[in-house]
Parts: sequence; structure tokens; C-alpha cells
Amino acid sequence: MGALHEGHASLIRRARRLADRGGKKGRVVVSIFVNPKQFGPKEDLSEYPRPFAEDVAHCKREGVDLLFHPSPREMYVVDNSVAVNETSLSLGLCGGSRPGHFDGVCTVVAMLFNIIRPDIAIFGEKDWQQLAVIRRMVRDLKIPVKIVCHPIVREEDGLALSSRNRLLLPESRLVAPRIYQALLASAMEAEAGEASVTRLRQGLKKDLAAIPGAEVDYVEIVDESTLAPLKKLTPQVKARALVAVRFFPLGTVSVRLIDNISLPFRS
Repeated sequence: MGALHEGHASLIRRARRLADRGGKKGRVVVSIFVNPKQFGPKEDLSEYPRPFAEDVAHCKREGVDLLFHPSPREMYVVDNSVAVNETSLSLGLCGGSRPGHFDGVCTVVAMLFNIIRPDIAIFGEKDWQQLAVIRRMVRDLKIPVKIVCHPIVREEDGLALSSRNRLLLPESRLVAPRIYQALLASAMEAEAGEASVTRLRQGLKKDLAAIPGAEVDYVEIVDESTLAPLKKLTPQVKARALVAVRFFPLGTVSVRLIDNISLPFRS
């Protein structure tokens, strides 16, 4: 979606390492497309940052072979009437508060896969639900691409890198790292032996609600593959805490930040 930062750069560098294996130089493609179908009527499409000249320079510095930057008209013909609809993993979490968002994600990613035909596509773990949905789409539609996930890249204070961070007011940016601190506290509780999802979730929600100026969108602890809500942590299921928090620097238009962390099981 553009507004490239160090998180995106780490994806590009990972792509280069994977592309150049086996003694042959592969090709790394970056797509930049602010997809209007991912935004709801009350969301920040018009405010979404689009520093394209900076993005081009970023790609050149990282040695990108091809930058694909289509216009909405090139991607969506006027009478377009076909979309990709995922009906399970996309219903809750971000999908619950952003109706239609993942239809837009699946549709545009399927289109990009058809246009570019990559062997490997790399997605960051920050949007864990998106990663799970795309994995499911590739599996179910038999799309011949390998999905590789890349760890979350963070600022020195722990805030997950996001293009939306630049929209935060200084006072919100100062407290936003507490999102990650709350997630770390939850992981430490699990590490210490707490297996009750109810207690972990309540503690995490309380910590997030205490962040000045923040509004908690959701707090969930789920099976990281199926995104099904869990009742307790077990050794059989990999659990992950996912959160979304809103700040309101632009009046009624919010800046929505997401983050997540793996929760270990300790008997």
C-alpha cells in the first residue's frame, strides 16, 4: 500500500535472499497499490499517505527489479462485478469492524498474483489475520505461489512499524508503544503458567484501555492457523493474541493500529 518504511525494506531484503538462492539471481517485484476496495465508507482512504517518490527511491536503494504501481482504473474496470470472498477466517477481528475489507484484500491479492505470477510472496506478520486469510485463499483456490511470513519489525520503543504511525499526533505516538508492552505482559503471564484465556484477555484489555487517548477495538486470543477463539492455552494449539487500538487525531477519523504476539504454553 506504499508509504514504505523499514518493515517493508526487511520484506524486500528477505525476498532478495530467497530469490538469489542456488547461485542464480532471481527477480524481486514490489507492488504498490492503495486499494480502494479495502476501505470502508468511514475509513481513511483520502488520508492514507502516498509518498510515491520516496517509495521509488526506497525500492531503488533496496535493489528492487520491478516496481508495479497500477492506477485503480487499471486494476478495476468500470463495470467490474467479480470478487474473491473468504467466508470463515475473515469474519471476526478486523473483518468484524471493517465489513468488506477482506473481500478487497483477497480480490486485489488474487489479481496481483495473476498479473505478476510470483513463485514466492512475502507478507509481514503484523497483520496476522490478513496472512491467515491469504494462506487460506492460496490453498483453496490452488494458486501456485508459496506464502512466506516475515516477523514484525518494530521501532526501538516497541511500536510495530506501520504506514499509519505517521498520522499519530505526538502525544499519541508517545503512548502507542504501550500496545506492545501490554502484549508482552500477556505473553509473560502465559510463560509463567497462566492458561486461562479469559484471564489473559481481561488483563490485556485492561492494559490497553489504560493507554491515554486510546479506544480498544478488539482483544482476542485465537488459534493462529484457524483464528478460532480459544478457551484455554494447550500444548496442542499455537495461540496468538491479536489486538486493535484506535487513536483519534483527526476528529471523527481514527488511526487504527494492530499488533499481535505468540502466547507460549507452560504447564
